[in-house]
Amino acid sequence: MALTESTMLPLGSKMPAFRLLNTVDDSMLDSASLADQPVLVMFFCNHCPYVIHLSEKIAELSAEWMERGVAVVGISSNDVEEYPADSPEKMKEEVTLRNYGFPYVYDETQEVAHSFTAACTPDFFLFDKSHALVYRGRFDATRPTRIKSGVYESDNPATGEDLAAAVESVLSNIPVAAKQLPSLGCNIKWKTGKQPS
Repeated sequence: MALTESTMLPLGSKMPAFRLLNTVDDSMLDSASLADQPVLVMFFCNHCPYVIHLSEKIAELSAEWMERGVAVVGISSNDVEEYPADSPEKMKEEVTLRNYGFPYVYDETQEVAHSFTAACTPDFFLFDKSHALVYRGRFDATRPTRIKSGVYESDNPATGEDLAAAVESVLSNIPVAAKQLPSLGCNIKWKTGKQPS
């Protein structure tokens, strides 16, 4: 695992368009269907300890945000040939295991990850109603603790403090704080030849 920071796409960037398989119900999710509402896009995967660390809190907060009018989408872009634990079939299982209420979609070509300049899991992008980027970066300051290779524990529960503050600002129609810190997690598992330059 290569520990990687998010790229911090410039604020004001327009949300890239996407049309991806929703593993929850095998439908296609088109970003055009998310018009006129704030959108939170989260680059996730199943096996990353940094995602697992915050999964319970993101399930809780995302449910609340969706009730208040925010569209929430989880995207997995990992190479599933090398990392079969992140396959669409396993993604569907993950939705049930983690109690995710949002679409969890599969970026098979990795083109969507490239268009967002996504770099790690988790990586968060919050867009306002006009789909201009207002927040990118970390969920909060907490991280799982590495016990040994491949073994982590979450002894400092995730709070979602940073992302929640940004969402509250968007829902209150006030500017999001300019100070934003990068997310940190496992690198996206790129297919051969797909790695960002």
